[in-house]
Parts: sequence; structure tokens; C-alpha cells
Amino acid sequence: MQHESNKSGQGDGEDQERNGEVVVLDSVSLREKSNSTSTSTSTSDADPSGYIVPSQEKSLSTIFEIAQMLTGLGQLESKLASVIERLPSLVQMRRGIVCLFDHDGGPKIVVDEARSQGHDARCEVSLPQKAIDQIVASGQPLMVENVALHSAFSPSDVEMLDAAGDTRVAFIGVPIDIDEKVVGTLSIDRIAHNGTRAQFEDDLRLLTMVASLLGRTTKLHCFFAGDRGRLMDEEFRLQKQLSEIKPHGREHKKVQVDGIIGDSPALRALLEKIEVIAKTNSTVLLRGETGTGKEMVAKAIHEHSARTKRPYIKLNCAALTETVLESELFGHEKGAFTGAFNARKGRFELADKGTLFLDEIGEISASFQAKLLRVLQEQEFERVGGNQTIKVDVRVIAATNKDLEEAVARKEFRADLYYRINVVPLLLPPLRERRTDIPLLAARFLKNFNNENGRALVFDSSAIEFLMSCEFPGNVRELENCVQRTATLAQGSSIVRHDFACCHGQCLSAKLWKCGPGEMARQPSPNFSLPARLSMPSPEAITAVQPVGSELTPLGPPGRPAVGAAKLTDRERVIEAMERSGWVQAKAARLLGLTPRQIGYALRRHGIEIKRF
Repeated sequence: MQHESNKSGQGDGEDQERNGEVVVLDSVSLREKSNSTSTSTSTSDADPSGYIVPSQEKSLSTIFEIAQMLTGLGQLESKLASVIERLPSLVQMRRGIVCLFDHDGGPKIVVDEARSQGHDARCEVSLPQKAIDQIVASGQPLMVENVALHSAFSPSDVEMLDAAGDTRVAFIGVPIDIDEKVVGTLSIDRIAHNGTRAQFEDDLRLLTMVASLLGRTTKLHCFFAGDRGRLMDEEFRLQKQLSEIKPHGREHKKVQVDGIIGDSPALRALLEKIEVIAKTNSTVLLRGETGTGKEMVAKAIHEHSARTKRPYIKLNCAALTETVLESELFGHEKGAFTGAFNARKGRFELADKGTLFLDEIGEISASFQAKLLRVLQEQEFERVGGNQTIKVDVRVIAATNKDLEEAVARKEFRADLYYRINVVPLLLPPLRERRTDIPLLAARFLKNFNNENGRALVFDSSAIEFLMSCEFPGNVRELENCVQRTATLAQGSSIVRHDFACCHGQCLSAKLWKCGPGEMARQPSPNFSLPARLSMPSPEAITAVQPVGSELTPLGPPGRPAVGAAKLTDRERVIEAMERSGWVQAKAARLLGLTPRQIGYALRRHGIEIKRF
């Protein structure tokens, strides 16, 4: 029987979307490999054919290796191929085949040997179809010591197995089942010679164990494939709904969200998406640079949804350790740990029937990602120290400014968790892409300042022009800080261009982001590009800022920067400060204009041993 094979090189998810299409991994090239992979005769026995029978310890070790391969990351076909490659170390075999069937029972075959030898991936291979059908129908293993004499093998099958003439070929096949339903087979054939019946039965038991592992792996892959398929369908439906919004509909009803200010095209498009997304219960992933207002957008989605009268709970995942984060999200029982004097509900319980906002989700540890994945998939969990399963109905909105795709590639973030939270990705535009909103935002921030401080400041036209020329890598948050700082120090009744610290080389943000004084990132410097997200500056970059108006006496000659990132590499400069301060880190930090944490970093970096007196 001939079948077309699937093309190789498909991703794990695509393999799963086939929902169990037959995959056949043919290992004809392993006919003679078994002799070279066997153990020494001191721990194994040789059968009359010369094949060295693996010891029990060797067999268990091989099964353990197979189990490890199946639980690792990778495509399903690759895992099955690895199993076939390890089988000669477990049983005597000439060829091994793994078959997985689709829902209709029709085999669609992939020939592994053809791909590995550079042949056409769509070549065809024949199987002992009647024998395979008997295994599937009965759900029982099939062991044949001579295929030429058994009714389950046609003459063409015998010829295919090279069993003509005096060559006696044996066949062993076992079913692969999921929840008592046969979904495939694992089979081998070999030259029989004079092997004993006991050896056949031992090999049958070992193959049955391997088939059980294959069944569990296939079930897991099918589960994640179906789950991912549903998520992709939901994302496609929502994206299509967004794309079908009519232009005149946008003009007819302008979406208004409290706290989100602006009228730029980029912001209007974002507000329209918020209105559409809020009508569903789909998980949302907010992406954007720091300071773009992800928390405000999450709140807006909740308030425009059907859950608006239900709880809205938020949590910053980066602010807590793994153990504290688990207790905060899942709650804990009385006596679960030291200090747990009473039972306490977690954020998931508090957000039941409402919305849970998880900020900085890209910062959680790999071990906690697995725990969070289960809650997001099943909407159920147990409190810390408890064994009672709690069911909840929570809509999750996650946010990050981290490149999750890169983190998945580096295996720092689980791919399955990525697919779970990335159902509806929503990218928030940076302030430099909505410059026309800067006057409105600045006016609102100045109004808030006036109300809080009893002043009546206004912006001069030159001040607005200057603000619109800035890049603001810190986005809306940096703009708000800039307005408050300038309003605080302004002498007149109106704020003009020269009131801004940037015009006097005193803008700390400009220095922090490596931009020249007076330009405030008007043009990105050659050493700084504006990526999809802005990472936080390193400790060395932070030390490049000298506090304005500091009364400390920095080390070094006048006219030079008090402290710079390059200065921390000057070992003698740090030692001099420590000696002048009597080797007290806090005093040395003040001399250098650093924080105690930064001076500690410098001491460790240069390997300076602290003297004790």
C-alpha cells in the first residue's frame, strides 16, 4: 500500500494541527546498527544469531533516555525519529516504524529515511497493511516468528520484508493508544535465525513500554495543538473584526476613554481596538515601551467590558519574588508557611468574574511560568499549602515591554505560555509616533500641577514647539515629569523655552539616554537606537548622572564630569575614595556621587577587597 508523505521541517504547532495524521518514521538504515550499540558480553548475553542481548540495566537505561527525549522540546516527528534511532539499543531489529493515524484512519506517511538521505520527501513506502489493521482492530500486540507463514502478511508484504527464500523474518507490532483508543502502531522486523520464544516475549514487553510513552507524548502534543488552534482562531476572528470597522463609523462615534488624552491617528486607532476587544473575554497582551500607559489601557478594557461592575485586580509581577508571587496570585492556607496565621485569598480569587491585570509578565521565573500556565488554561488552582481545587472565571490582561519572541527563542520564556497570553496582542504607540498629542498632554499635566499647588502657569508657544521637537524615550511618563519639573522651577507666570533644563545642559534624562545637552533626544545618538522596546539603563549608565545642586565634593580635577561610567573602570579612583572615607562604603559613595549599591557594584567589579579596621 502506498501513501504520500508529509513534508518535513514543519513546526511543532503545525504538526499538532494535523491532529494525529499518520507519521511513519522508517529506520531501514538501522539494520546492522544494533550490533555496534550493544553492551559488553560481561553484562549481556548473545543469542545464536550473534546479536548481543542487552542486560536489564542497559534496557532500563535506554527506556529512561527515550522518556527524556519525549519530554523535551521539539517537533513531534523529530521526537519519534529519535525514538527509532534508540530502539536498536533496546531490541534486536532491522527496521522500525512508528505510525500515527488521522481521525479517518487513513494513513498519510512520512518516510524519514528518504528525507535524511536527500531523496524526495514525497516518496512512497509500503507497510504490512493487513498486519497493521489487525493490531488496530484488536488493540493487541502482534508477534510473528516467520512472516512468510502467517496469514496477516500477503506475498507482497513478504517480498517487501525480504523474507523470500531461506530468509526467515520475524515481526513484532504493538498498538499506541490514547485513553484506550488506538491511534497508531510501533513495529519492528528482524532476521529471525534461531532466537528463542523468551527473547521475543522480552522484546514485546520492551516495545509495549515504549509504545505507552509514545501514546502519552502524542496525547500531550494533540492537547497543545488543539488549544493553540483555538487561540489562533479567536485571534483571527478578532483581527478580522477590527479590520472590518468602517471609516464612517469611526467618524460617527469617537471613542472616549477616561485618562487617555490625545487625538492623533495612532491613538484613535488604539481606542477603537480597545472598544472592540473589550466586548470579548479573550486574553489580551499589551506590548509597548515603558511609559506608554499599559496600565491605563488595561483599566479601559475592563471598564468598557461586561465585567465593568466586577473586580479589577492588578499585580506587578516584577516587584515580587517567586514565592511571594505564588502566594499573592493563588492565596495561601493557614499555616502554609511561617507567618501564615490566617487563610488568605489570592488575586485570582479576588478577581473572580472580573479582570486580572498582570504587569511585567515577561519577568516571571521559568518555574513559575508552568504554574501560571495551568491557571490560565484551566481557570483552576490550589492555594499554597492547600489541596482543594478552586475554580474561577477571570479575564487576564498581561503587559510587558520585553521582547517575548526573543525570550522564547532563548528558552527564557515558555512557548506554550506565550501562545496562551498572546491571543490578542495590542501594541501601544510611543509618544514620538503621536506628537500631535504632546500639547494636549502637556496642558493636562500643567493643569494638574496648578490645581495641586495653587498656581496659574501657562505654556508659551515657544515652549510647546520645543516639547514637540523632543523624542521623549520615556514617553508619557517622561513628559509628565518634564512638565512638573519645569513648572516647579519656573519664575514667571508662563513657561517659555528657556525654562526647560535641556536648554541649560541640566536635563538628567537627556544624559541618561546618552543624548547631547540641549537636544533631549531630538536625534538619536549613534550609540543609541530606538528599538521596539526600551530597556532600562545599566548601573554604569545611571552613575553617569551627577545630581544637580549637589554639595558633595567629587573626586577629580575641576571641569570634568563628577562621575561617569568610564570612571567606574578606574580602579585607583575607587580605592582613593575608599581610603579617604576610612573604607566606609556609604561615605565613599557620597564622595563619588554614587549610591551605596553602586559603590558596592564598583568594588565587586574591580575585585577590590574591603579593609577591616
